[in-house]
Amino acid sequence: MALSRTFRVLSLSALATVGLTHAADLPVRPSAGEIIKTSKPSDWRPTDPANTLYMDLPTGRVVIELAPDFAPQNIANIKTLVKEHYFDGLAVNRSQDNYVAQWGDPNAETKPKALGSAKAKVQGEFSVPLANDKHFVLQKDADGYAPQIGHSNGFPVGRDPKAGTTWLAHCYGAVGVGRDNDTDSGNGAELYAVNGHAPRHLDRNITVVGRVISGMPLLTILPRGSDTLGVYAANEPRMPIISVRLEADVPEAERSHLEVMRSDAPIYQQVLEAQRNRGGPWNKYAANYLELCNATMPVRERGKL
Repeated sequence: MALSRTFRVLSLSALATVGLTHAADLPVRPSAGEIIKTSKPSDWRPTDPANTLYMDLPTGRVVIELAPDFAPQNIANIKTLVKEHYFDGLAVNRSQDNYVAQWGDPNAETKPKALGSAKAKVQGEFSVPLANDKHFVLQKDADGYAPQIGHSNGFPVGRDPKAGTTWLAHCYGAVGVGRDNDTDSGNGAELYAVNGHAPRHLDRNITVVGRVISGMPLLTILPRGSDTLGVYAANEPRMPIISVRLEADVPEAERSHLEVMRSDAPIYQQVLEAQRNRGGPWNKYAANYLELCNATMPVRERGKL
């Protein structure tokens, strides 16, 4: 027998009421921001001047933290390029929507700038032995790209315990080394930063050397290039690079003085849980899950909340 219209309307109304009642019961929990405000000075670490780059643009400064445990050879070559002022006067050459912003020599195909004493080719460091990573903290959530995920000194990483390897993940802000088909065809003279949804399929296919910890909006708001893969056409203006310097080579008064929350500090697990299970009253559903690239690492100016 067909249900009467009245019964069907009442049933739908009852289901909606049950749903709203359940949603209203979601407990109020501290937000990640509220938890961060309770942190102690010991929960933070300053950036390492020997492994932090300042890329100064006309619009401001992009700060890149390097991860030498994961790409020692490539980072050594990048430091050589930086110390010899290779990047000064070059440009951002590519801005592809929801993918990457890439910088380097605009004339690399026709009249390339000399590399100085840096190497022309460096073997790709797509993954490294687990022994390289002495700071790993496991994140309990499952992941489609790695048997294990977590954070190492603030960097999102994947791990394969059976293979004995680990690698930096392509999360938002990740900085990688551009290359051609050959695995040794990159040298750090062309770098990119992920400016959109995490392209995790690139994990273990490209060397990731670090991540942008400040100034990422300066790269995400760039006009998109009209040529293939977001490369700027010849008649399109490019954002010039004033300079790229190691923090260690910048006078103290000109430094950015940033601190990163320690991923091995207990409070960071509270921050992750606040993102994994967001409380009410605005949230109506707690996912009980957190993607690796949604597990944001707090960064602040030194001593500020």
